[in-house]
Amino acid sequence: MTLPANGSAWPPPQWAPYYAEMRVDDAWYSGDRKRLARVYGHHPRSSERRRLWGRSVDKTPGRPEHRLHVPLAGDIASTSADLLFADMPAIKVDDKPTQERLEQLLDEGRVQQTLLSAAEQAAALSGVFLRVTWDRELTDRPLLTVCQPDGAIPEFRFGMLRAVTFWRELPGSTEALVWRHIERHESGRILHALYQGTRDSIGRAVPLTEHPETADLVDSLGEDGVSVPTGIRDLTAAYVPNMLPNRLHRGSPLGRSDYAGVHDLFDALDTTWTSWMRDIRLARARLIVPDGYLRDHGPGNGASFDDDREVWHSLKMPPNEGSGITLNQFEIRVAEHRATVEALMRQAAQAAGYSPQSFGLDGDGQPVTATEVDSKTQRSMVTRKKKTGYVRHPLADMLHVMLQIDAVQFGNRITPARPRVEFGDGVAESEQTTATTLDLLNRAGAVSTATKVKILHPDWDDTAVKAEVSAILAETGAAAPDPVGNFPLA
Repeated sequence: MTLPANGSAWPPPQWAPYYAEMRVDDAWYSGDRKRLARVYGHHPRSSERRRLWGRSVDKTPGRPEHRLHVPLAGDIASTSADLLFADMPAIKVDDKPTQERLEQLLDEGRVQQTLLSAAEQAAALSGVFLRVTWDRELTDRPLLTVCQPDGAIPEFRFGMLRAVTFWRELPGSTEALVWRHIERHESGRILHALYQGTRDSIGRAVPLTEHPETADLVDSLGEDGVSVPTGIRDLTAAYVPNMLPNRLHRGSPLGRSDYAGVHDLFDALDTTWTSWMRDIRLARARLIVPDGYLRDHGPGNGASFDDDREVWHSLKMPPNEGSGITLNQFEIRVAEHRATVEALMRQAAQAAGYSPQSFGLDGDGQPVTATEVDSKTQRSMVTRKKKTGYVRHPLADMLHVMLQIDAVQFGNRITPARPRVEFGDGVAESEQTTATTLDLLNRAGAVSTATKVKILHPDWDDTAVKAEVSAILAETGAAAPDPVGNFPLA
């Protein structure tokens, strides 16, 4: 597709199933009880409306909402992002000036924070789009940004992204009138358009100057008055799937959410947590007293019982009727609820592709070595390795585009090249474990001094490694003796 035709249905009907699924995933990810109630309370399937968050509740003013939510979905998305980008991957190019400029772009552009945000949203919403753009009034460098999948219409060919249309509703929109900004990325150009329509129709295209959010774009448009030329052949956007394949839409290049198939467990967890808190609420101690114990406040003013009163007048009642004060307090089923909650959380974590240990489950609080951590979080590490494979190539493509835009649009004298993106192991060994490993290798005579220094300092370059090796050999007296020394040459 190109720019939408006037009067077209919007969003496009063929994307309605994808957006509907993302809407449910987004509600769980947000942790907003009102959004959950809105999504499930108006769900087209009656079975979904019978869930905890789909049931109608008493909306009497002042009546508290007793349904509770456990934000496990948000924890899953956050854990996914931490596993991927808590440590920035190594990003390298061969040309030294280009490498220095790349590091500057990564640092000034806060790319690690951008990638953390992208990875968390991708885990929840099945994927995200990375986009390269620029704003000369804001900064003198290209920007790496994130676009949501429920505001994008991608076009794939053989599983490869060839174009994508981003859209967003602008401030000032109402139920009757909706302003939409359309931004389409194609090879060599970015198209912008402004539409005035309704909730289910794109409406008609109007000049960009008719809305303050898009008025500034006019100055950057090319000779055609519609698009911004990028000056490069590569697409300025890339799709990063969370995981593949998409089990609901087989053959689709779109990814799947970490929540796929886990909604039932999320609902059961909230139901159990709500039941637990209901037990606590109902088990509050209450006193049941006979009418004679109540103090009359006069006609029409009712009566009350003072549970702090210390002296009571004798009451005219038979002593054998058992009409004294009775304490009523129900039992709280703590063990049953805790076991159910832990079982649901463990199953939800495993269904999402993570080890329960990653969420603090099955841990005894004792310190463990890196090897033990790796064995207990093996499922999380496998999921991490799979996700790094999906993110590595799109990230390298967008960093290459950033370098090209930096050279073409901002005139920096660099040699753009596609960077190498290398993720670490994900589990850092303790210094004690590393020292023990090196000692065993040294005793076996199976490692050189240079290799030991590289293992201990993997971030050092060859010059630093050689200097450290020379210092170690000199201090230990293991350096080769000078065959000439101070003997004068003839």
